[in-house]
Amino acid sequence: MDLSGFIDGYYSFNFNRPTANSLGDQINQLYNFNDKTDQFELSAAKLTLNHDPDPIGAHIDFMYGRTNTLINTPPVDSTSADQLNYIEQAFLSIKPPKGKGFELDFGKFVTSAGAEVIEAKDNWNYSRSLLFVNAIPYWHFGVRTSYPVSKTDTVGLQLVNGWNNVSKSQGGVTGVFTNTYTKPKAAWAINYIVGPQNYGTTSGLRNLIDTTLTLTPPGKYTAYINYDYGSNRDAIVGSGEGAYGDTKLHDWWGVAGALHAQANPKNAIALRGEYFNDPDGFQTGTPQHLAEGTFTYEYKWVEGALVRVEYRCDASNVNFFSKQANYSLSKGAVSQQQTLSIAFIAFFGPKR
Repeated sequence: MDLSGFIDGYYSFNFNRPTANSLGDQINQLYNFNDKTDQFELSAAKLTLNHDPDPIGAHIDFMYGRTNTLINTPPVDSTSADQLNYIEQAFLSIKPPKGKGFELDFGKFVTSAGAEVIEAKDNWNYSRSLLFVNAIPYWHFGVRTSYPVSKTDTVGLQLVNGWNNVSKSQGGVTGVFTNTYTKPKAAWAINYIVGPQNYGTTSGLRNLIDTTLTLTPPGKYTAYINYDYGSNRDAIVGSGEGAYGDTKLHDWWGVAGALHAQANPKNAIALRGEYFNDPDGFQTGTPQHLAEGTFTYEYKWVEGALVRVEYRCDASNVNFFSKQANYSLSKGAVSQQQTLSIAFIAFFGPKR
């Protein structure tokens, strides 16, 4: 099995100097994985074991740090206390010799949705986008397949236990349909996720449409555009006098764009801008419109070690962000949040 891994740590400064939460931490709101601020923090330490299917394969990612805490915390609407803690992914693979590229995986695996991934070193920016944090799931547990229908087009079907769940109350299978079209100068990925996600019932569906267009022209520049639209239909739980709930439809949507410029083998910059609309506050907890802009500079010291310096500004149409002495949205809150972060990442393995 191939062995690889990385360590990702950072220091962040929030110009709002937000009030500490109930655990005593200052938090960059709407961030994940590098959300703790005004302190040094271990975002992730990861060790990967991988054996490509020939025809049987296996993959397991062990993860420790703030990233593990956030991706493996059970959702508030989940009864599953065991999310396979410290395991980002763990799945078996089957790739039949005469299957013409068909592959089947079973276990826990990261979502196919989104333009970014959990590992910061594989993204252009250090912080994750608003869409990554608020619009899509992190991972699934179940079965996934992929099949190349042509030299440029690959389709897939997944049957999973909803969003970020090893098991879920009342069951209910979620379907994930994927398609990736790849050409030398561009790639277009589409994901559609549909299934019940309400606590205590299989009624009501959550839908997500996610698509990303990545442009890879010859030269130093690459870019992507990512669009997400999601909705969740509430459900009435129980019957008779004990019934509760409603059938209200909540939705959210957003668009993000990014540009990456590789000036030379050691230096690169990345720009990202996005807009996210959460009219009911279903994803962020507050009805609001959000915009975000990020500038990231990357320097590669040697092969397997890099540093990133990042400035980011988030803005809302309401006073959402904590500032100084009060964490309440009615007092001591402002409409903007600015952060400055520096990150150090070291990684090793046969594939870098």
